[in-house]
Amino acid sequence: MADHNELGKEGEERAAVYFASEGYKILERNWRYHPKEIDLIAQKDDLLIIAEIKTRSTEDWEHPQESITNSKIRFLVDATEAYIMENDIDLEVRFDVVSVIPDGTTWKIDHIKEAFYPPTN
Repeated sequence: MADHNELGKEGEERAAVYFASEGYKILERNWRYHPKEIDLIAQKDDLLIIAEIKTRSTEDWEHPQESITNSKIRFLVDATEAYIMENDIDLEVRFDVVSVIPDGTTWKIDHIKEAFYPPTN
């Protein structure tokens, strides 16, 4: 497997540990919808959290929030609707982006809550 895939898997693991340590209940990791997936689905209080995890090897890349394209937002909204219907969930939804960057022997995690809102049309 390519190094960037391994880095991505490690970043997703670090993000899941972070979410759990912050009191989120992890409902799903890598939930498949058609050929793509939602990286992490969690719940905290009365919120369903849909998290896109962006792992970078350095901070020299674009900001993770900027890497979420309109097509990615449409996919996440569609996949979230399918997840809600499939699991009969009645919670408000929040879309977050989590940046994970290795920093020596630790990891820098930047959790952007309400990183975007679903389009209204």
